[in-house]
Amino acid sequence: MKKILAADDEQDIRNLLKESLEMEGYLVYTAKNGMEAMEGLKHQPDLIILDVNMPDLDGYTVCEKIRDYVDCPILFLTARTEEQDRVNGFKAGGDDYIVKPFGMDELLARVEAHLRREARRQQSGSVYIKGDLTVDFSGRQVLLKGEDAGLTKTEFSIVELLISHSGQVFEKEQIYERVRGFDGEADPSIIAEHVRRIRQKIDGETKHIETVWGVGYKWIG
Repeated sequence: MKKILAADDEQDIRNLLKESLEMEGYLVYTAKNGMEAMEGLKHQPDLIILDVNMPDLDGYTVCEKIRDYVDCPILFLTARTEEQDRVNGFKAGGDDYIVKPFGMDELLARVEAHLRREARRQQSGSVYIKGDLTVDFSGRQVLLKGEDAGLTKTEFSIVELLISHSGQVFEKEQIYERVRGFDGEADPSIIAEHVRRIRQKIDGETKHIETVWGVGYKWIG
């Protein structure tokens, strides 16, 4: 039984999430603020749902504090709709962004998609090596000259997608849909930001991701 930690300061939303997710067969723990969300890590959840606007510690802060120790998918819930808010969420280490009010069918689909991807990842054990770059798919870690490059979960997913289809050009919208795990509204600007940050972390003398102008990106391998 997969375990989900759902943190939101609104009791009605906590109750809705708990009831709906339990009906799908998940074991659900809830938290009403950021501190309780931190404490909820003791349950070792397989996925975390974080409301952005919570008292004491907001969702972004909680995500930043736990991301180095928690590898599971983190989904944000928020009423904020500005593009920069979404970018901030991904920079904090989040994997998805669901805007309130949300449809429960969509949220359940996203949860299922992220957990399905995690299951595939755990079954994988291959390693990719090119020059000074090593990608450990099972450990979801990228090493540059033997040192952890510090990729976020979403950044690693982009690298994983491009490497597994080396030489194939992916449009930004395709990358968004494949990495986000749900055929929602694509946001190319977020993918461009992720790719920029990936390049900063893994490119030295060798370039790994090539921009195909007007189209998207491909892995050079």
